[in-house]
Parts: sequence; C-alpha cells; structure tokens
Amino acid sequence: MKKPPEHLIEELATLDVATLQKRHVAFIGKETPCGHRQFLFRKLAWHLQAKAEGGFPASALELAKSIALDTPLRIRILTNAVQRAGKPLDHSSTTTIEPAHDARTHCRAV
Repeated sequence: MKKPPEHLIEELATLDVATLQKRHVAFIGKETPCGHRQFLFRKLAWHLQAKAEGGFPASALELAKSIALDTPLRIRILTNAVQRAGKPLDHSSTTTIEPAHDARTHCRAV
C-alpha cells in the first residue's frame, strides 16, 4: 500500500542531510551539493505535494512564462540592446544570469 503524502513528509522531517540528499537523487533525479537540511526538506516536501496534487496545470505554467517574458526589466534590456548594437530587435539576443548559489541558504543552485 502506498503511503499518503502527509506520512511521507512527516518521514522526511526526521531524516538527516545525507539521507535527504539521497532522497533528492531518487525523487528529482539529480544530485544536490546543498547541505542545508531545512532547504532540502522543504524542496522535497514541495515536490511530494505537487506530485500528489497533480502539479501545476499547463495553463498556470504558460501564464507564469508570459508574465516573466513581459516584465519591464526584460523589455528595457531588449530596448538597450537594440540601441547599443544598432541592430533590429529580431537580430538581437538576451540571456539571463543565474546565480551559482541560493543566497538564502548558501547552497549551490541546481
């Protein structure tokens, strides 16, 4: 019989960092260099809840992407790129810079 998510989350709360890191690999499929116990617990608990509830609907993900793409900061970057390079917008590109770690937990981003 499969355990309900509440029991799995209660079980996660009792685990040490090394075991949480192993669960991260088993559940998410990637290793994590993070050694912050609370961060790992919350991340795994969130994923367990999302899986149990069916995750985000595709419409919510699309809405989030459209909001992110239409932010004024991104538009300003595009405008500056066109002005500085003197190239039309369709010949310009932008990139995002992702931090190498989560400043809140001092863990490397995954």
